[in-house]
Amino acid sequence: MRNEQRFALCFFVLAFVSVAAVSVAAQVPPPTQPLSVKLIKNDVYWTQGGGTGFAGGNTGFVVGKDGVIVFDAKMTPDAAKDMLAAIAKITPKPVTTVVLSHSDADHVNGLAAFPAGLTIIAQENCKREMEESKGSPNAAPQDHLPTKTFDKELNMTINGVRIQFLHWAPAHTSGDLVMFLPDDKIVFGGDMVDLTQFGYVHAQKGGTTTGWIETVKGIVALNADTFVSGHGGLETKASLKTRLAAVEARRAKIEQMVAAGKSLQEIKATAGPEEPQSGPFGSPGFTEVVYNELKKKS
Repeated sequence: MRNEQRFALCFFVLAFVSVAAVSVAAQVPPPTQPLSVKLIKNDVYWTQGGGTGFAGGNTGFVVGKDGVIVFDAKMTPDAAKDMLAAIAKITPKPVTTVVLSHSDADHVNGLAAFPAGLTIIAQENCKREMEESKGSPNAAPQDHLPTKTFDKELNMTINGVRIQFLHWAPAHTSGDLVMFLPDDKIVFGGDMVDLTQFGYVHAQKGGTTTGWIETVKGIVALNADTFVSGHGGLETKASLKTRLAAVEARRAKIEQMVAAGKSLQEIKATAGPEEPQSGPFGSPGFTEVVYNELKKKS
């Protein structure tokens, strides 16, 4: 191979590696995923993708007697419009209610595409976080704030559908909500059922690892057999229990190492490949969140 060719090849490889590294560090969203709508059972659906660019988290919707209940609103109005168009193909009934799992932009910012006058249900801390995001990058739509909030539990019948809304403790954020459909044994868990992440916690939004564990224990205790994740696929009670056990074991190990005087870097070095060091929205990884929690107590 001639020197010029060697130089060109080396330049290409270095450029590719550099771009890849920057992309990972910046948490570049995945490529566009066309909207997919899948029936779980009866009139309960879940969706992935939509719009152009990053669609945001998974969503769900339930077709009731007089209207449609939507769970989470996607990242962008573009993606939300795709979802609303898909709902209109399934039923002529109007969307009457939107339920928010938490305040992250990839679950609420699509609200801007929804009509005015809807009932928007959220845990009370979620509403506060959305209000406090005003003026910041990826701020929540301030004209689509929650209209109905609760603290720990809210039981309602909406459009003939029995629904239980639950919040156990500050976990992924301070205002996580789980939607349980007892008649269908289905749970929409948002990022609390996101098994692609290792106990992912937004400490900057008041989330805690102890609250994460408490919340997942509460979810597992529900009489449900299908759990819709915030990112990823459908989960089972068995898969949730496996992840919960792994998170509890990891937290206990970190606690032992902190007690032994190990540094954060030493503890991070013991993390497996499935535990990311950081995530989107500026959150540190699980190990660092636990470490900071424990050091704050000491």
